[in-house]
Amino acid sequence: MAIRDSLDPEPGLERGRPSDKRADGARGDDGFLIAGRSATPEEHALIVRDQRFDRSHKTPRWWHSNDPVATAWYNSVSASLPRGEAFFIDTLKAFRDDLPPRLAAEVKAFTRQEINHTREHVAFNRLVQDHGYDVESIDRGIHEMLALTEGRPPEFNLAITIALEHFAAIISRQLLAHPEYLAGADPVAADVWRWHATEEIEHKGLVYDVWLHATRDWSAWKRWQVRSLIALLITRKYFGNRVRDAIGLLMQDGFERRSAKRRLRAFLWWKPGMMRRMFVEWAAILKPGFHPWQHDDRALLGLHASAYCDAVMPAE
Repeated sequence: MAIRDSLDPEPGLERGRPSDKRADGARGDDGFLIAGRSATPEEHALIVRDQRFDRSHKTPRWWHSNDPVATAWYNSVSASLPRGEAFFIDTLKAFRDDLPPRLAAEVKAFTRQEINHTREHVAFNRLVQDHGYDVESIDRGIHEMLALTEGRPPEFNLAITIALEHFAAIISRQLLAHPEYLAGADPVAADVWRWHATEEIEHKGLVYDVWLHATRDWSAWKRWQVRSLIALLITRKYFGNRVRDAIGLLMQDGFERRSAKRRLRAFLWWKPGMMRRMFVEWAAILKPGFHPWQHDDRALLGLHASAYCDAVMPAE
């Protein structure tokens, strides 16, 4: 079946259009703005790929290479996504009325991407539940964690969103740059992750650009201090909870806690060792003058088309 893939940017996001959102920064010879300003490439635009994956496909219980550990890790991450994506959307709503036109249009495209991600991961999580796993406890844990943000300043929640979007973008880069991470996985399940990874990379600078606009009256010191501290705290909390929940899923498969913990640690840090490989890239968020697009990985965006395109259903 053909994939319906919306290749035209959102209205107002034409490629090459001068960017009013970056008008206050000096431009370098490479087309990027100097540190402290947006480093988003001028011609970059967000593309909404409205894909619905085959709901009738029978995904195996251990869908990743018949490996319960790999499956548990990705299931733990997927179970956290619907509420997380909703939080990102709600966070940006607090800023959209004050944004320059182009940035506001990009927020609209970002929102559509995140809504689609939520829809597909809700469906993915139902498949996990159909195999007898309890993932509702994971969802409740995310709800309880995000409840702590209620009543906080909107800039605080924006900094949380930056931290989580950065973590997601680094994982997404790993998935697309190193196909071995999804090698052997069920083709439909793997394609969900590749599609999601593509759009995570594509919009990785959007929230940060909103942050630069929202905190334009802050000093560079204050901006760095808030951003880096929240990045440390929230990433540690989120990653720790994903490990905890993956161990819980493995215990549902009959593993003892000690064995589950040992095997998951080896999976994440040794072989294939994604966390070990991505740590330096993740730590870039702690640097003064950081911007997600200082690492230009647009070349990966063309890799989203699946080798298993017949497994993807056209959007309705």
